[in-house]
Amino acid sequence: MTMKTRLIVAATLFAAAPLAAQEVLTNDTVVALAGAGLGEQTLVAKIKSSASSFDVSAGKLLELKQKGLSDAVIAAMIEAGSTSQNSAAALGNSDSADPRAPHAPGIYLLVQGAGKMQRIDATSSNQTKTGGFLGYALTGGIAKLKINTVLPGAHARVSANSVRPTFYFYFDQASASLSGGAPGGFWQGGGAAAVTSPNEFSLIRFAAKKDRREAAVGQFNITGAKAGVQDKQRVTMTYKDIRPGVFEVRPEQDLAPGEYGFIYSATSGGGGVGLYSAGATLSRVFDFSVTAP
Repeated sequence: MTMKTRLIVAATLFAAAPLAAQEVLTNDTVVALAGAGLGEQTLVAKIKSSASSFDVSAGKLLELKQKGLSDAVIAAMIEAGSTSQNSAAALGNSDSADPRAPHAPGIYLLVQGAGKMQRIDATSSNQTKTGGFLGYALTGGIAKLKINTVLPGAHARVSANSVRPTFYFYFDQASASLSGGAPGGFWQGGGAAAVTSPNEFSLIRFAAKKDRREAAVGQFNITGAKAGVQDKQRVTMTYKDIRPGVFEVRPEQDLAPGEYGFIYSATSGGGGVGLYSAGATLSRVFDFSVTAP
């Protein structure tokens, strides 16, 4: 590196010093600094002393290597990413309304007018209920027999005060899932594939009963069986990337007052996670209520 280049880099870092507390290093930042001629030791020191939001998935690691970063620099980025996730997990139920601020993995509701987020802890459903059995029996299997998943309680613990609520999904970048060892995170087991996107969830409406909430997750008759969320209960939603591992999620239409929840869409074929498996439901629903504005 020439003396002129060193002076330019030094002047840039000096001018940025007052903003250091707000600076967040990304993959592109490190690649740019390396391209400016900063050495390995300088880059590692910068990574260790700065806040960061690195994407260290396998594909991105290959990309970083192809762009000329050394193993030591890449290792420092991986370590920084792990430390960042541990720090976020230690925050527990962070209520910052800034979607770019560290949050523990999970699903959060943006509380309108309050300037904060509220974490939605998952409610376990390990009970099923059949409906239409009499009609099924009397018609010799022509009428449909429905299988409902049941959540305890008539109402969710978290309530949205908007008919078009905004949610934020925070995925653990280390394991590419919502679990991350955090309480109330998405339950995985049986070798299930990692959850990486809100697109793998369904937003559904539950029917509120006196002491429970129900949603149909399967039906069958003599013509065949169908497992999964029924179309009439599914609410269409849209999402966009905020930063690696963070997504903003919103329903595409206003929600009528009632009971709702996000549930993992995939079904298991071998006793793992899913909406309906071997005649029994075992899932965790990120449930919430919508109240009249």
